[in-house]
Amino acid sequence: MNKCFIGSNVILYLLSGDTAKADRAEAVVAEGGIISVQVLNEVVSVCRRKLGMAWEEIDVLLVAVKSACEVLPLTVESHSRAVEIAKRYSLSFYDAHIFASAVLCGANILLSEDMQDGLEVEGVVVCNPFRRG
Repeated sequence: MNKCFIGSNVILYLLSGDTAKADRAEAVVAEGGIISVQVLNEVVSVCRRKLGMAWEEIDVLLVAVKSACEVLPLTVESHSRAVEIAKRYSLSFYDAHIFASAVLCGANILLSEDMQDGLEVEGVVVCNPFRRG
């Protein structure tokens, strides 16, 4: 059985004007899955900085996401693992921390559109949930 970790860009597509992507993101989140506090942090940052959303709107989104997904904390262990992954795979630290959280929780799939589809890091494979086919 697949254990899916959901990247922040998938969560952000809940807000998309692209109906197909918004619907797909909604289906992914409705199925449940795992996210980390980092995903929540990235979502809040984009909502405020790029989308100019009001805090009240962000709160509604966060409540919905947190009620549908298991949320993992950031830990010293996840930080250390992220540093090692970033060095080994030449990933940005933030992408490496997403992978580290996915690895540590036993996920085998990372749902993300902004990482290379099919990339495998320590047993976790990136899958673009918006890919056609």
